[in-house]
Amino acid sequence: MTADRPTIVVLDDYERALRRLADWSGIDRLAEVRVFHEPLRGDVLHAAVAHADAIVLMRDRTPLAASLIARLPQLRFVVFTGSRNAALDAAALAARRIPVCHTEWGPSKDTTCELTWALILAAAKRLEAHCRLMRDGDWRDAGPLGAMLAGERLGLIGLGEIGSRVARVGNAFGMQVVAWSPRMTAERAAARQATAVPLDELLATSKVVSLHLVPSAETRHLMNSGRLASMRRDAVLVNTSRSALVDMAALAHALAAGHPAMAALDVYDEEPLPADHPLRRMPNVVLTPHLGFVAQPVFERFAAGVVECLTAWLRGEPLVRVLPV
Repeated sequence: MTADRPTIVVLDDYERALRRLADWSGIDRLAEVRVFHEPLRGDVLHAAVAHADAIVLMRDRTPLAASLIARLPQLRFVVFTGSRNAALDAAALAARRIPVCHTEWGPSKDTTCELTWALILAAAKRLEAHCRLMRDGDWRDAGPLGAMLAGERLGLIGLGEIGSRVARVGNAFGMQVVAWSPRMTAERAAARQATAVPLDELLATSKVVSLHLVPSAETRHLMNSGRLASMRRDAVLVNTSRSALVDMAALAHALAAGHPAMAALDVYDEEPLPADHPLRRMPNVVLTPHLGFVAQPVFERFAAGVVECLTAWLRGEPLVRVLPV
């Protein structure tokens, strides 16, 4: 780097979208930009960002921990996409007076609802198995028959922005929608076209259980071995929220025992999911690579926001959407 051309490092742009969806020409005139498209960890990550003046994070794909921040003497600015980042040590950055800005969300709540229903339907209708048969030149097999959702119970653990969207679709399918969260009330559930029930009842009676909570100390590993065992034997567990809500080791054991019958997952304790992870080999699991927020309109908003934040910083203008300290 030179004194008048700071180095900006962009991490985890798996989709190669941030440069493609916005005009970076103004930034390129003022800074050296390095973009990494593959996940980096350990010494490889440190080498990539060691001389960065600014780092751009794609959501919380790469943790920016205090131990790493302490090894980045040139770091002066951080931007992340979206408006929340659970893998960012904001206190460590604030201690060094390093400002953090973020982009707007984009319509990711809608896309996550859509993916939730894609997973529910793929699991209930056994789409992956049937698609594979068709591609192999076969037609039908003698495996389990697909389920019908109409008339079944949809259990939503969390009924916020995304959960309430999922509830509306469930009602359109003719499902009975029930909900639980640590502070759920009957009135709040009814306003979102659902019925509030205790957690044990929701788990014992729902054909589909879908998770839509923000993890907390109270809800971490909410779905432990005991609660997984309390689900219907023919149930589907869906998680497009956060993996911390589920004891993933217990889930693998439960699925191997066929109880619950299936899981449909978009989030994992380690991302990308390791190639040798046992979930990849289980026939009763539908897996997607954390696609809930991955959609063209969302990434257009992310790309524009990153350019806006970097431009203000490079020009010495007032920063936008600064993370409170």
